[in-house]
Amino acid sequence: MSDNRRSKTVTQGVQRSPNRALLRAVGFGDQDFDKPIVGVANAHSSITPCNVGIGALAARAEAALKAAGAMPQTFGTITISDGISMGTPGMKYSLVSREVIADSIETVCQGQSMDGVLALGGCDKNMPGAMIAIARMNIPAIFVYGGTIKPGHYQDRDLTIMSAFEAVGQHTVHKIDDEELLEIERRACPGAGSCGGMYTANTMSSIFEAMGMSLPYSSTMAAEDAEKAESAAQSAEVLVNAIKNQILPRQLLTRQGFENAIAVAMAVGGSTNAVLHLLAIAHAAQVPLTIDDFEAMRRRVPVLCDLKPSGRYVATDLHQAGGIPQVMKILLAHGVLHGDALTITGQTVAEVLQTVPTEPRTDQEVIRPWNNPIYAQGHLAILKGNLAPEGAVAKITGFITHKITGPARVFESEESCMEAILAQKIKPGDVVVIRYEGPKGGPGMREMLSPTSAIIGEGLGDSVGLITDGRFSGATYGMVVGHVAPEAAVGGMIALVIEGDSVTIDPEQCLLQLNVSEEEIGRRRAVWQAPAPRHTRGVLAKYAKLVSSASKGAVTDL
Repeated sequence: MSDNRRSKTVTQGVQRSPNRALLRAVGFGDQDFDKPIVGVANAHSSITPCNVGIGALAARAEAALKAAGAMPQTFGTITISDGISMGTPGMKYSLVSREVIADSIETVCQGQSMDGVLALGGCDKNMPGAMIAIARMNIPAIFVYGGTIKPGHYQDRDLTIMSAFEAVGQHTVHKIDDEELLEIERRACPGAGSCGGMYTANTMSSIFEAMGMSLPYSSTMAAEDAEKAESAAQSAEVLVNAIKNQILPRQLLTRQGFENAIAVAMAVGGSTNAVLHLLAIAHAAQVPLTIDDFEAMRRRVPVLCDLKPSGRYVATDLHQAGGIPQVMKILLAHGVLHGDALTITGQTVAEVLQTVPTEPRTDQEVIRPWNNPIYAQGHLAILKGNLAPEGAVAKITGFITHKITGPARVFESEESCMEAILAQKIKPGDVVVIRYEGPKGGPGMREMLSPTSAIIGEGLGDSVGLITDGRFSGATYGMVVGHVAPEAAVGGMIALVIEGDSVTIDPEQCLLQLNVSEEEIGRRRAVWQAPAPRHTRGVLAKYAKLVSSASKGAVTDL
């Protein structure tokens, strides 16, 4: 069959003369109507440093697509800056934007009968949003990451955006003064690129590389380096080849591909958001995947990379140490990676990694060998118990205490919790509960980086627990548990906790427990009433009506 098997619907035949007339106005000539039409889903914006460099990458990809014999058609999609909206009502729109991005890419590619799509993204929701659309459509596709930011520097230490968030808590307890807070603010984000630690953006880019949906080494390149633009051009060439050979996303987004993604997420110490997004992508790809699959993989895979937020290094350091291919080769050599999984290049994972050594270089400390890991098991634990019968997600690295039982400090929103933290009303041994911030209740399942960072900054990270039906930023670490399901807004147990209740967080036993009698729980449930929706019109209202539980990926098309 021809390479324009989809787009010929709008370019071939007498009846399509008006269609061709419109295409001529945007640059098509007589010789172009037999070429495959490739969408370039361009998430460029000046809203966030994550995306500010993507326009140049899109232009490079367009030129490479034309040189390879395709006709690119560029269209825009949105972004929300998680870091800028963090701690504000605007953060409610972050997870919602994942669905808007997915829907917009699907709408354009299907509405215009495109033969393939090259998606470019930087900030956190660009990536899962694009991949959800790619999985739904199942047309040849590749993802191009906008690249990571380079670290800032202050007083001989590397800075990331997390440094600025933690500085707020340090300033509150007078560990730093106004001048140092300002200097950290000025230096934390020195240029273009996504937040520099193994936060959500770099986690998702690493996962996509592991799944074969992005090119080798591309997930850890710096946004401002020349190799990033070269990788965008190479991605375009690979995509045209995939169109010719009909290498389809669902040949890569298989059960094996998802297991490879989870293994890499564990090995690099990735974000808790990986759980939510992989469940959603699997749903779009019609691949059976549950929250329990993450716990099963956690027990098999050690944390091999010493990366921020709890470690020492940033993504550019990982790149210099061998990048995701080096991590994958170690996993492959120890039997926790599927080497026969296909990649967008047409090669298998094992073939892609053939020349990569099985041991990391000895002149670096970012990637540890299998027998000397940072942690013996993965860091993303799935906790269950009467507080989360559907499950909750905990990041269990970066702190000393591995179990806490303490009195609940209950807050109905992130803002009220933040006020208490900054007023120094949270004490060692407390278990902070932030509820009605779930997918429906928020709505939008806000990330809680501001309170968790303030707790860390005040020196309480090892002595205070925090649980929420909302989410955490990939920059979060400490004794924190998110994605509690069922959420408070639908009557989940977290809605029944009252101030002073005994709550246990025990990652080693995978337990999240409210230590209250069944009789008392029954009395509370009998009088509980669902709160009125916080939004009754607009995108948040629509989202709240449609969205599923976090335990199913917070998808809107069940």
